[in-house]
Amino acid sequence: MDLLEVGKIVNTHGLRGEVKIVPWTDSPDIFEKIEYVYVGNESGERLDINGIKYQKNNLIVKFAQINDIDAAQKYKNKIICAQREMLGELPEGTYYIADLIGLNVVTDDGREIGVISDVFNAGSSDIYEVKREGMKNLLLPVIDDVVLKIDLDEKKVTVRMIDGLEDL
Repeated sequence: MDLLEVGKIVNTHGLRGEVKIVPWTDSPDIFEKIEYVYVGNESGERLDINGIKYQKNNLIVKFAQINDIDAAQKYKNKIICAQREMLGELPEGTYYIADLIGLNVVTDDGREIGVISDVFNAGSSDIYEVKREGMKNLLLPVIDDVVLKIDLDEKKVTVRMIDGLEDL
């Protein structure tokens, strides 16, 4: 089973067992396609989604298995995962973070830089954190001038080191 982390239960909501979830997706409405999630991983408990409400940047979710605030309390701070197939196809040029971590990063002239160890959002663009052998991690902005090609089959990201990145 191919699972992807889709969010974190951060709190209870109300007395009927609803929980507040911080979605880890670009589009929180992807949760509309998800029938159920697993707590942690596939060996974790399966929770069936009965209802979703939107609250600012969070979701309020009602799971079939959670019917009161005491039961909901047990799930606080738990990571939830969904099957990749439920999430549908990604738009062209969009990738799951799980697919990017571990990719080799090379320059357009063939130099090996390191391996993507994390991806995070810095407002205007994402940032690839690249773990380098014996050096500080490199932070690469995910912009067209820097990230030239992502090849999941070859497990490789080709980048151009623009001025200012070389010194890091």
